Amino acid sequence: MANSWDYSAWGFFNIVAVLMLSLLVGNMIKRSVPALQKSLIPTSVLGGCLLLAVSTVYKAITGMEMFDTQFFGNNGTNYLELLTYHMLALGFTASALRTSESKMSKERTVEIFNTGLTTVGTYLLQALVGMIICIIAGFFMDDLLEAAGLLLALGYGQGTGQAMNYGTIYEVDYGFVGGKSFGLTVAAMGFLVASIGGVIHLNILRRKGKINLDKGSGQSKETVEGENEIPMQESIDKFTIQVAFIMVAYLLAYILMLTLGNLIPGMKSTIYGFNFLLGVMAGTLLKTVLNFCQKRNLIHRHYTNNFLLTRATNFFFDIMVTAGIAAIRMSIIGKYWAVLLVLGVAGMVVTYLYVHYVSHTLFPDYAEQQFLAMYGMLTGTASTGVILLREIDGDFKTPVSDNLVYQNFPAMVFGFPILLLATMAPTKPYLTLGIVIVFFVVINVLLFRSKLFGRKKASV
Repeated sequence: MANSWDYSAWGFFNIVAVLMLSLLVGNMIKRSVPALQKSLIPTSVLGGCLLLAVSTVYKAITGMEMFDTQFFGNNGTNYLELLTYHMLALGFTASALRTSESKMSKERTVEIFNTGLTTVGTYLLQALVGMIICIIAGFFMDDLLEAAGLLLALGYGQGTGQAMNYGTIYEVDYGFVGGKSFGLTVAAMGFLVASIGGVIHLNILRRKGKINLDKGSGQSKETVEGENEIPMQESIDKFTIQVAFIMVAYLLAYILMLTLGNLIPGMKSTIYGFNFLLGVMAGTLLKTVLNFCQKRNLIHRHYTNNFLLTRATNFFFDIMVTAGIAAIRMSIIGKYWAVLLVLGVAGMVVTYLYVHYVSHTLFPDYAEQQFLAMYGMLTGTASTGVILLREIDGDFKTPVSDNLVYQNFPAMVFGFPILLLATMAPTKPYLTLGIVIVFFVVINVLLFRSKLFGRKKASV
């Protein structure tokens, strides 16, 4: 056991403490600078950018990586990457434990299904554009992996955690030097694109008189203590119970990953890259068991609480984003700056145009709300989409917020092959590109089925 005064005993704690400090400083700066308040840039992004700037200056002055010094146990960069990896899955696991009592009409089911297809269609479009850009750039840069273009879909469409997961696979398994930082940089650009692009769109709509900014009541529809739930404080705190369920579900996910990894050793990297998906499966299974026990009167009170689970989800995602941006190594990705810039701009343009067209074509009753939420989610995260949505639908009067939540199931079902393609792309980039094109066409035929086949109402 390490001595309590050794840096090895404090390194991980120091990393977490510095991440928390950066969030506090980022929040203070955002509240103090009017331009940042209007930008809608998440505080977690500001915090991560602050750490990235400090570590870059430190490297320029000392020639050493700041997070790999003794103060951080000589292992800080690895800690940041591990936090990014695990926080993604923990956030999804916490979301999966949430319960829903909403009853879906046929029309709402169709809208949710279409929202899921929009998500997958955008992933595919981002992957298509990204791969074309990297294939062309590959003719001029021998060390650029052509499959790196798929990181545009993973960074913009799925966020920091998945971008780092597959960037790591490309770096470790396929020799793409700087793959992790490449993926993390794409994800960081996505947050900027979501925030800045969203604000510009809002201002255009406001100047045209099409919308009035609506902050709403600012109160959550969820309660801290619902009917027949355990009290906030008993012999154990209610929030502790939520964290316990999240960790148990994630332990089940790890056991499943461990089992599959041993059964299919050739797919181990891919299996562990799906930690977020297996976390969702484990969380859903645990929730089903709890519901079964309640119906059978084996337990008599509700132990999970949506409000607290949402707080835990947001906490995990804030840490993920901050740690992911802080883990970027500017010195490694410097030679790819031109490719990254083209990817970032192209990703912004195609995402904006595609989501705008789909929203106004298939969701005419609340087109602008749907667009802002989807654009924010498909360049940043679901939280970014909600931030933009609140600007014009503060009390969630439209069904857009529910669309974002429930679209995850159809999006996972139809989007799962994209993750499999991401592991095939490094060895067969042109075949992967062809499959992406075909899949993009198929998804859009499904998405616009009512328009293509002349129906007024689509059915799933």
